[in-house]
Order: sequence, then C-alpha cells, then structure tokens
Amino acid sequence: MTLELLSLSKRYGDVTALDSLSLDVPAGELFGLVGSNGAGKTTAMRIALGVLAADSGEVRWQGAAITPDVRRRTGYMPEERGLYPRMKVGEQLVYFAQLHGMSRADATRAAEQWTDRLGVAARRDDDVQKLSLGNQQRVQLAAALVHQPDLLVLDEPFSGLDPVAVDVMSTVLREQCDRGVPVVFSSHQLDLVERLCDRVGIVRNGRLVALGTVDELRTGDTMRLEVQAPAAPEGWADDVPGVLSSTRQGDTTVVELAVGSDDQPVLAAAMSHGAVHQFALRRSSLFELFRDVVSVEDEEEPQ
Repeated sequence: MTLELLSLSKRYGDVTALDSLSLDVPAGELFGLVGSNGAGKTTAMRIALGVLAADSGEVRWQGAAITPDVRRRTGYMPEERGLYPRMKVGEQLVYFAQLHGMSRADATRAAEQWTDRLGVAARRDDDVQKLSLGNQQRVQLAAALVHQPDLLVLDEPFSGLDPVAVDVMSTVLREQCDRGVPVVFSSHQLDLVERLCDRVGIVRNGRLVALGTVDELRTGDTMRLEVQAPAAPEGWADDVPGVLSSTRQGDTTVVELAVGSDDQPVLAAAMSHGAVHQFALRRSSLFELFRDVVSVEDEEEPQ
C-alpha cells in the first residue's frame, strides 16, 4: 500500500502553490512533511485526498489512480477542525464512521474504543464546542481513525496538545504504521518530526527541496564540534585547516568543519592552550537542517 504524489502542480492566479512536487509514502512508514507557512503542505494533502484538483500531475494508490472507495478508506485530519461544534462527540464519531461505510453497531463500538484510547471517553455526551482545544484535537484524531483507515493524512495533528496527549498521539500513529498503514503528517514542531518520522520531506515555495531520513539529510552537512577548553583564547580554532567558523559560548567553542575534514588538528589546537574537558561531535538537528535548506533556497531565488 503506497501513496504516490507524482509531479503535482497547482496555481492560484500568479501564486504557485505546488511546483512539480513528487513523493511516495509506502506501507508502514511515518512520513513528516515540513515547511514554512504557505509552502504548499496543505495543498499537497488536499490534492492527495481529492479535496482539490491539481493543475497537472497525479495521485496514485497501490499504483493506480485514486478512487472514491480509496478515499472512503482514508483517514484525514484537517488543520482547521472539521467537527460539528453543536453535535455530541459520540454521535459525531458514529456519524463519521457510517459515512465511511461502517454499520451503526460497528461504528458505535469503534467510537467507544477511540474515545477511551484518546482520553475523552468522559466527554462522549458533550457537544464538541464545550471541549478544550486539546480535547477537540483528540476527537478530530478519533474521527480520522474511527473507520480503521488504510491511509492516514494528518495536517498539524499535534497542534494545541499537552505533552501527555502528544505521547498518546505519537504512540497511536506508530501503532497505525505497525499495522501497515502509510501515515503522512505535517507539523511545525520539528523536534517531534525528527523523533517520530521514518522519513522527512522539506517543502519550500511548492517544491520538495529535501527528502530522506534525518541521517540522510545530514549527509553533506558540515561537521560541528563542541570543544570545552576554558583556557583557550577567543578565535583559537580559526586558523586550523578545515575550520569554517568558530563560536565561543562560555567555556565551550562550537567549531564548524568542512565536510571530510580531519577533527584531530582541532583537538591538538585546543590542547595547546591547556586542558580540554569536552570534545564531542554535535549532530545537526532537523531545525538546523531545515534552516540551512531554506537559507540556501533564499540565496538562489532570483532577484
């Protein structure tokens, strides 16, 4: 079960929302789509679901065009909550499950299961508008899961959740992957994306500018060393071969090395000034990788 987005393009007047964007999400993969506001993430998701039509390109599921039946087997969580505010939580989940083809009895059991699992069982008889924003988010996830979908597409699912709810949702998403469901979600919370996702796609101005595991995205990245050498003077590493920059932070200097450079001359230079209490490789976070990709793209934009 693989979801494929193939060369999707979409324009709104003079604005290019998507520019030949392609990616695939195979069975059992948790895929994170990240990008700045307006990058095209939501547009890509809506086209995948058939809510929007692409100007060009196509969406395929298991190698074939998306059909209405496939859409019924898809769980979708929009960024703007798609719940009826004056409808009771339990009734609403049963209604959504029946829209996806479940019998009322099966829908009722599934609604009870997911409200229990997501911690909102006590609110089943409450109107959605009476819930906190975090609990509304839990109900929105239950609505995406209640019909046991074959594909999950979630737009900012962690927005407004407290740390306990984030842990619950993270576990649920991983369980869905474990049963073979492709899961694609967007988020601005890059630490969560880095921790949870099997692969990440970075979108900018409608284009996919980076794709892979976080480790793969680090390939070709500069090497950063943290060197704690209290006696070393300011700028002690600047003349070491391969050093691109150094930044002093208290007793610690963050040294940026060119790809493929030897780190031992840096250690030797630090030791020449006295004791070295720490000498460690600092791996780039997804936030740093994202920032670097966006910065490079900004420099390449025509003026």
